[in-house]
Amino acid sequence: MKALKAITALMILTASSLAMAEGGSDRLYGKMIQANEQSMHEYASAQDKNPPEVTHYRYGMKLDIAKVIHLTSINGNCDVMPAQMTYEDSSGNLNILEYRASGTNCRNQN
Repeated sequence: MKALKAITALMILTASSLAMAEGGSDRLYGKMIQANEQSMHEYASAQDKNPPEVTHYRYGMKLDIAKVIHLTSINGNCDVMPAQMTYEDSSGNLNILEYRASGTNCRNQN
């Protein structure tokens, strides 16, 4: 009986820790990224341009950035989070570059 209670307690603790790992900030960043992509598709339509494709940044990647259109905010906290930059390349095509960025709200956190 004690073993059954111990296993049940362990399963509850494991399930709760997994639920916390998918915390609110992940959902917040996901919504922020989706909202940015939607607004950039609307911007592309208004400018008579093709909708931008999302490219994930890789170290050493060659970028052709002629004009930055929009950057997602990274002010929310001090975590490393996904961010996006929408830009026009030298051909006038819209692109969205997704990358990881450290938040800028890091007072007294070492």
